[in-house]
Amino acid sequence: MILSNTAIHEALANGSLVIEPRPMPRDPSEGDNCPYKTTSIDLRLSSEISYFDEGLSLSINLRDGGFAKLFGNNSAQRTITEEQPFSLKPGKLVLGRTLEQVTFPLINGQCLAARVEGKSSYARCGLLVHFTAPTIHAGFSGTITLELINLGPYEIMLYPKTPICQLIIETVAGIPVRNDGQFQGQSQAGGNT
Repeated sequence: MILSNTAIHEALANGSLVIEPRPMPRDPSEGDNCPYKTTSIDLRLSSEISYFDEGLSLSINLRDGGFAKLFGNNSAQRTITEEQPFSLKPGKLVLGRTLEQVTFPLINGQCLAARVEGKSSYARCGLLVHFTAPTIHAGFSGTITLELINLGPYEIMLYPKTPICQLIIETVAGIPVRNDGQFQGQSQAGGNT
């Protein structure tokens, strides 16, 4: 079951969902940019962009796993600002991350998970956000790394603190056994901590 904005507020209040810093304003009447939509919450882009170094003689073997190590050794990072955004050229892929850290505690009572989706207004410009891997598992804690690719015909400027994706919160039936993935606790795009 997908949580409504009122149920998201309840989950934040009772600790079954933690988002830091807490998205504001809380209510649409408090401002034009309320991040709490009817069945999702907007998260913002941090100031960190990472991408594979260009010109490498690299072949990625998906059977090897361990993406964080592969990416970390073959990538570059850039800090973006209001004055110097990142220009995402057509056909290019970068990794960003959410400004907010999210935590889905494994607790008795209400256990939650989520899906991360792009925003339709950005998709209509050709920007795909967090495609093919939307699941944020129960028990996860960290910032969310976002795969950002420009499939449009024009460059897209990426600014920090832009509402970049939406988190759709869902209830989990039962309390799962902990089985953390390689990106648990991530604090950098690419999964390195």
